[in-house]
Amino acid sequence: MPFGGVKGRSPLQGLGHSSNKARPRGDGLLKKRVVITGLGAITPIGIGKEEYWEALIVGKNGIGRITRFDPTGFDAQIAGEVKDFDPTKYIDKKEAKRMDRCTQFAVSAARLAIEDAKLDLEKEDLDRIGTFVGTGIGGMETMHGQYEKYFSKGPSRISPFFVPMMIPNMPAGQVSITFHLHGPSSCMATACATGTNCIGDALRVIERGDADVMVAGGAEAAISEAPVAGFSAMKALCTNRNDDPEHASRPFDKDRSGFIMGEGAGIVILESLEHATARGAHIYAELSGYGVNSDAYHMTSPAPHGEYQAKCMALALKDAGLEPKDVDYINAHGTSTHMNDAGESEAIKKIWGDAAKDVSVSSVKSMTGHLLGAAGAIECIATALAVERDMMPPTINYETQDEDMDLDYVPNKSRAKTVRAALSNSFGFGGHNACLLLKKYKA
Repeated sequence: MPFGGVKGRSPLQGLGHSSNKARPRGDGLLKKRVVITGLGAITPIGIGKEEYWEALIVGKNGIGRITRFDPTGFDAQIAGEVKDFDPTKYIDKKEAKRMDRCTQFAVSAARLAIEDAKLDLEKEDLDRIGTFVGTGIGGMETMHGQYEKYFSKGPSRISPFFVPMMIPNMPAGQVSITFHLHGPSSCMATACATGTNCIGDALRVIERGDADVMVAGGAEAAISEAPVAGFSAMKALCTNRNDDPEHASRPFDKDRSGFIMGEGAGIVILESLEHATARGAHIYAELSGYGVNSDAYHMTSPAPHGEYQAKCMALALKDAGLEPKDVDYINAHGTSTHMNDAGESEAIKKIWGDAAKDVSVSSVKSMTGHLLGAAGAIECIATALAVERDMMPPTINYETQDEDMDLDYVPNKSRAKTVRAALSNSFGFGGHNACLLLKKYKA
């Protein structure tokens, strides 16, 4: 049995369940089934679920020269910026001015997700709707602007909104305030795993019956001078393709040379199956598994050979009651860095063994760049649509195979395939690992 098989526990017959109310937990108790009913995406390749998905399927590049500031003199001068974003389409103009760009993304994506779910908040018990929205870095543009004001004009000129605009819990706070959601509200900050952890932890809230609906995901707006310089200084960013941004992000390719920063937000609406079916909601997929653990190894480097990334995927499989053979697609963390892509590929081989080449793997970061705390959230959205529509986004810019990495990376063109179940992986600085298991919904 490949590493990660669910030894001693029988897999479910097929991928459905006989009851829409609850299913066994690992400890023998019952947990509510949870489904995804709304998707809100603000990304460098599109705003809104359909625009984002269509861009993914055609392999659209979202990377270009930085315009948020003048990058002349920076080692890395390219990023995945969100274009044509007008927060006042989604947020009251006065309120938008009191939000950092990161929070504007979060609230706007939440509105898109709520509308997509056709969730009528006037008819809902708002005490039973919660908000788990995180960010990896927080209000960096606000911080940068206020420090500039401090150094040029002194402390008396600092805005009274500086702190509430900058602190990282404010995306979650402002989403709950904007939509009057009184259920559990929290903010995770687990670097690149943030969005996935928020969605996974929100899953647990509904499973145990503490909420009927959760608004969950991540947001990031860190394309600012200090973060770009900082990531460059640690040699994490691609710096050798400033004149060729369309081909800079190349996960799993032999010539990958670092990740590209991105920005945006992804929000999903999670509901208990009982709640979703009672209101006749459209269901994209069932969120049936969540794995989370830690490398406990290094600040920035993943543990060697993908050992704990593999264990994290195994935990998600076990939580869902599935085996590796049940999974058809993996939306990879796939950052376009040497260590991550090699380690993640090795982790997949640890789980799937000789069948590793049968599971398809792709990285949407090849198109969007790396959205840091929002990455796992927009990738969960891509995974949900892949499961619903039986179509896998490609890994663009895959040109030269790395001799040590020989999986099916869905190179350059999207591909139709029946996707019974899929994993969405996120691995963050500090050793934070998180995996979500989505599958086709069956009543």
